Amino acid sequence: MSESSRADRAGEADRSRPVTGEDEVVDLCRDLIRIDTSNYGDHSGPGERKAAEYVAEKLAEVGLEPQIFESHPGRASTVARIEGEDRSRPALLIHGHTDVVPANAQDWTHHPFSGEIADGCVWGRGAVDMKDMDAMTLAVVRERMRTGRKPPRDIVLSFMADEEAGGTYGARYLVDNHPELFEGVTEAISEVGGFSFQVNEDLRLYLIETAQKGMHWMKLTVDGTAGHGSMIHKDNAITELSAAVGRLGQHKFPVRVTKTLRHFLDELGDALGTELDPENMDETLAKLGGIAKLIGASLQNTANPTQLGAGYKVNVIPGQATAHVDGRFLPGFEQEFLADLDRILGPNVKRTDVHADKALETTFDGALVDAMQTALQAEDPIARAVPYMLSAGTDAKSFDDLGIRGFGFAPLKLPPELDFAGMFHGVDERVPVDGLKFGVRVLDRFIDAS
Repeated sequence: MSESSRADRAGEADRSRPVTGEDEVVDLCRDLIRIDTSNYGDHSGPGERKAAEYVAEKLAEVGLEPQIFESHPGRASTVARIEGEDRSRPALLIHGHTDVVPANAQDWTHHPFSGEIADGCVWGRGAVDMKDMDAMTLAVVRERMRTGRKPPRDIVLSFMADEEAGGTYGARYLVDNHPELFEGVTEAISEVGGFSFQVNEDLRLYLIETAQKGMHWMKLTVDGTAGHGSMIHKDNAITELSAAVGRLGQHKFPVRVTKTLRHFLDELGDALGTELDPENMDETLAKLGGIAKLIGASLQNTANPTQLGAGYKVNVIPGQATAHVDGRFLPGFEQEFLADLDRILGPNVKRTDVHADKALETTFDGALVDAMQTALQAEDPIARAVPYMLSAGTDAKSFDDLGIRGFGFAPLKLPPELDFAGMFHGVDERVPVDGLKFGVRVLDRFIDAS
């Protein structure tokens, strides 16, 4: 028999087998990546409506009744509810976002909106942030609906716009205007958690996000006296602002040990067989490979200058200079952070918020955490779930206003050499194909255990 005949026979046999979530997840992820949902931080959201319609179509195909909510032309989110076996129990929310940060195709090995498969990975903007989780959720839900497997309790699915710019047109809009969609929901899972870090051949830690920093995206302004560029000038707004921004960018905020950090260090120390000192983490971080950036940023407040603006002509000293800063603070340390900022910047710098949001922290316990551990160990016997703090923020902040306790749990078993933290908003973002399939299996088990 020829190779083509054998392939045809295999294909026929494969088509006769019911389609599973593992069969679909890669194509779902690629389809979502190919929809350019770049979020530029303004009123536009190219692709978000198309993504919402794609998600709604995939859910409707298996018998659900999704709703699309458009908060602004083109800024659309999709929500659906799955009835559980016991509707008297509190419901679970699984939420994701469909928007992504922009990408410059010239910088990438494979086009960021191609969904290319190469080197065992799906490449593209959103591959880990967070169209992988969107695809895993869709794959699991579609398989369960096709086979008639109800979850133990109601599940609300929400695929939202605008997370990358603070969620104003997505989660914030839904929470403020349609809270009834989330009636009965007490717990939620979403992005940036459940990924693996291999300690040794006998232990793999899976980091569950139980806390996240608060944010102050700020505009700094200095007013000076405009004048001719050829003159001696002692009131130069650019000079004043540049000095302040330099001080801020070089400042090292003190280490602060939150409950989440202490728990993580205790778990990691137990795994490594040593006691870890949060004040002396350089050596430990060096051992953490791709997660070192994530953990390092959870040790202290941060404030990174990201934009500068001033002037309109080379021979004109401008009367004003501006800068933008991405500020993040640890749970419980917002006031300390703001006081530090004002001291560092000095009295001549005006600081205003562009976008601000709270920090979150919950405990690493309860039936939902147990369900995560059970599901992970069923697919990876050397798995141990541990809590960690996300240095950024997610839509969980908006849902917290409804009293919904949130966790980051988008399970992925990763190759040790992959720089996972570098994938977020980075060039050549990609997710392993095997990781997607692993995530489908774990999420399916998690739903049953939750």
